[in-house]
Amino acid sequence: MPSLVVQKHTELFKYRSLTNSEIEQYHDEGYLRIGQVLTDRGLEDLKKEVMAAWESEKGPFNSDANWLKNSLLPNIHHQSDLVRKYYFNGPLVEVAQQVISPNIKSVTSQLTFKMRGNTMPFGWHQDNGYGELEPYTTISSLTAFDDTDQDNGCLRIIPGSHKAGQIAVDRSPEDRKANKEVVVEADDTKSIPLYMRAGEAVIFHCWMLHKSEGNHSKTRDRRILFQRYANADAVEVYNNRQPRLGRLLRGTTKFPEVEAFEADLL
Repeated sequence: MPSLVVQKHTELFKYRSLTNSEIEQYHDEGYLRIGQVLTDRGLEDLKKEVMAAWESEKGPFNSDANWLKNSLLPNIHHQSDLVRKYYFNGPLVEVAQQVISPNIKSVTSQLTFKMRGNTMPFGWHQDNGYGELEPYTTISSLTAFDDTDQDNGCLRIIPGSHKAGQIAVDRSPEDRKANKEVVVEADDTKSIPLYMRAGEAVIFHCWMLHKSEGNHSKTRDRRILFQRYANADAVEVYNNRQPRLGRLLRGTTKFPEVEAFEADLL
């Protein structure tokens, strides 16, 4: 098995470990604010790299385009060296180990942007509704490049909703290929807004119910780096339980294909 390169970039990222009470809080409420994870330099350098990729691929905001065109840029770690460093060796890796397993892999990296003018809401859903992974310990993380609030489309969550488990959704292979939006029923009165400051991160459970409204600010964007981490042996329930491919970050895996996936991507 190839050795994993573990390198900390303290000039860019702020590393920390979770306390026992924070871990308990995460498991009880289904989410946890990690706080500031980017230094001032890290925030500015990351924004510069991801915006170059975004503008190259997306161009100006187009109100007639669909949500995928306007809001998502998948696999951003393939286009940004700094995102790759953050994804593979940033502070969220240790956090993921503490709440998932000593054996973890990266499974999703994408930009989730709501630029000013993008007033499209995104309905209630679980991230596992888009790609059901087992064991059910996968976490999603949001790292903010802008201050986020209700005006510019911050996330809303229902604390504790992860305890209800996986919600069955009817999503065909065609829906998955077309990235069709998944929306489930939820009680808005139980939700809270999740405000964030630029450079902060939050994690939440794969069963956490969450949504976001559109960006109604005339002057501010809402730019988020979205990443998921999973148990190194996590499988895709929707895909005949094939191993979910992702870069092995810490520990070991029983799947050779996971061990080899992006192993040469430094």
